[in-house]
Amino acid sequence: QVQLVESGGGLVQAGGSLRLSCAASGDTFSRYGMGWFRQAPGKEREFVATIIRSGTGTYYADSVKGRFTISRDNAKNTVYLQMNSLKPEDTAVYYCAATIDYGLGSLASRYDYWGQGTQVTVSS
Repeated sequence: QVQLVESGGGLVQAGGSLRLSCAASGDTFSRYGMGWFRQAPGKEREFVATIIRSGTGTYYADSVKGRFTISRDNAKNTVYLQMNSLKPEDTAVYYCAATIDYGLGSLASRYDYWGQGTQVTVSS
């Protein structure tokens, strides 16, 4: 079992940047593929990005491709989401999640463990 704690959210102006971090504990971090999801008020949770166990493969939602970068440091048990060129529509609670499955997964149901979320607000 793995515990996940996100940090790095906040308020930023449109066009700005934020870097989210998700620290994992409780199990061997490199056993898990990691993902970021987000949920805006009144909307369903949606996939943002995912990275495989080794960090050598990534996959993004079309809405963030070219602006967001997911990465991980297995020595630090941490996954990151670098968010550039932020837009007001990126405003949401961002969650990191861990899956024991192989490959790149965009379905929330594939993920076994979730963090508590961190709020990102982008003002226009």
